[in-house]
Amino acid sequence: QVQLVASGGRLVEPGDSLTLSCVASGFTFKDHAIGWFRQAPGKEREGVSCISRRDGDIYYADSVKGRFTISRDNAKKTVYLQLNSLQPEDTALYYCAAVRTILTVSCSTSPASYAYWGQGTQVVVSR
Repeated sequence: QVQLVASGGRLVEPGDSLTLSCVASGFTFKDHAIGWFRQAPGKEREGVSCISRRDGDIYYADSVKGRFTISRDNAKKTVYLQLNSLQPEDTALYYCAAVRTILTVSCSTSPASYAYWGQGTQVVVSR
């Protein structure tokens, strides 16, 4: 059974940092690109970052570039998203997703590209 469990979200103040984790099970993790997405109330799901199966490609949305860092630990079947300098506009439900990419070492920040989704973890940035 494929599972992606995202965790680490909580209420923080502007300028704070958080680390989100996405733990995978039920599939060959090393063969999958992983993406982080977020969805704020009333808005469409937005691609935040992705990391390819071999760390060959990493992408960030312009809105988070320089503040967020994605990494993966294939041994732990876990992808991390480090969120720094958080702002109120970063408030959203953050999801991780996976797609098998054995024919490429790239990744995509388009939600439509992903096959498996986690349940999301809530990040709230507010004073």
